[in-house]
Amino acid sequence: MSLKQFTIDFQELRKDSFLRNDEKYHIFLNFLNWNLFESKNKNLVSLKDILVDDYNLFNYEEGEEYKGIPTGQTYLDKDGEIKGHQSVTAEDHPNRLKHKASNDNILISSLRLAKSPTLYFKNKDLSNYVFSNGFYIYKIKKGWNIKFILYILRTKRLRNILDKHIYRGIGISAYKDSDLKKIKIPLISKHIQDQIVVKIEPIERKIKEMKNQIIPAQKIINKVFAREFGFDLEKFEELEKENFFEAGFSEINNDPLLIFKVKYHKYNIDFLEKIKTIKLKKISDFIKAGNAEKYKEVAEEGNYISVEDLNSDGGIMSYKFSNSKNAILKIRDILFSRVGSKLDSADIPIGIIKNDFQKFASDNILIIRLSRFNNDFVMYFLKSVFGNKQIRKVVKTKGQPVINSTTLGNIKIPNIPLKNQQKIVDEIKTELDKQEKMNQKIETERNKIDEIIEKVVAV
Repeated sequence: MSLKQFTIDFQELRKDSFLRNDEKYHIFLNFLNWNLFESKNKNLVSLKDILVDDYNLFNYEEGEEYKGIPTGQTYLDKDGEIKGHQSVTAEDHPNRLKHKASNDNILISSLRLAKSPTLYFKNKDLSNYVFSNGFYIYKIKKGWNIKFILYILRTKRLRNILDKHIYRGIGISAYKDSDLKKIKIPLISKHIQDQIVVKIEPIERKIKEMKNQIIPAQKIINKVFAREFGFDLEKFEELEKENFFEAGFSEINNDPLLIFKVKYHKYNIDFLEKIKTIKLKKISDFIKAGNAEKYKEVAEEGNYISVEDLNSDGGIMSYKFSNSKNAILKIRDILFSRVGSKLDSADIPIGIIKNDFQKFASDNILIIRLSRFNNDFVMYFLKSVFGNKQIRKVVKTKGQPVINSTTLGNIKIPNIPLKNQQKIVDEIKTELDKQEKMNQKIETERNKIDEIIEKVVAV
């Protein structure tokens, strides 16, 4: 690892109350003087003069169920819309789920590399939602349009500063609220702010309309496999809603462990009994956990893939290139989350390495390297209801859900000819490609919003 050097005098160093000595922080502080958009306008204002802390504890009531919102991409999409939640109660909720929010609030994740954008819920009923303490929660001072500030906090430029310059710590690192509030933007009249918001809102509506045309990858994968193997998706969806089950002693007696779990028995339909199957471990060179911890010095710089990097369609969302010769991953490796709440959900994080590069995998990832079979077929199968039902049946859920390499290796895979595997893969990819083209159009519209904000604040 190359040594990074920078020169700074004590007068500059003391500008930070924590006496940070990392170059990424002081480059931004000294060369840009916190002027986020490098604006030529001398009339600048710090975000501390706009953002007002507004933290309120959520009032849990016994016997009620609430919707918990952690900071991750599992629960929030790129446009700040809630797409999922963690069911929580007064008796059963993580301590970090503690804040309530109002329609007057802006929320922004405190975590570095957060996938969720800054949040604002104009008309949504938030009375049943409880938010993670990983969010900074603000109200906006008078004289500022809340949506205008929202757009500024969502810009790629601001996200880049948070992720690359002012974060603190390693691993799961974050930035301080006080640093965010030092960032400066031009003082812009309320009238101009309102005009910009009016200009952007039609773009937002267009994005929403386009998103409504998107078919989730999970649905596409399920549909293809269900048709291929004659599986009743409607029956599965009904089972998902069941919280009770009936089972005779003869059925329970068939299980040597006498497991009295709803999920175990409702997923205990052997829907693969009519076809030839093979265990995953029989077609794998190995199934083992990642080794980022082993090469911690290199991994600290982000040269590894974590569970959060696993994409919904089985790809890898993002990564930083690594030249490390010790990296374990190879092209076509399948990555599987071995721990986390989503292991007990219908959308278990799974990915596949699509590019030829050397990389580490987080210790919370199981690496599956196949010796035969189509890698995409196996990955899609594990994501389908066929694989999902098997996985959720055996995941240990006492405390945090977890699965080990031995248990995952016992998952059954359809043992069908390679040409049949490829046929299924091609059909899924064709449909996913259509969705990707729509996503690219949506991203183009998001970039338009960024460009409008950049233009008005960079003068």
